[in-house]
Amino acid sequence: MWIVVCYDVNTETKAGRKRLRRVAQVCKNFGQRVQKSVFECQVDEMKHEDLRRKLLKEVKLEQDNLRLYRLTEPRDKRVEEYGSTRTVFYDEETLVV
Repeated sequence: MWIVVCYDVNTETKAGRKRLRRVAQVCKNFGQRVQKSVFECQVDEMKHEDLRRKLLKEVKLEQDNLRLYRLTEPRDKRVEEYGSTRTVFYDEETLVV
């Protein structure tokens, strides 16, 4: 399944800036950055639960905002991409020239 992770971490303090880096690192371990605080992750149910648990461990719910969206399959029929960054599908064959 495809998950979109969006977050807004309060960075007014040093601890908040550190939390922001940790949240981004968790997301990088599961997917790819498509905008500064938005990641697309292709996960199964177990990885989805692991991702959610790790993110909730990092954020402070009183100060931060975290959203996880499940994309309806097939993803390519539901998502339009514009601009310089494109999604890389790591599970597909890669052509090396």
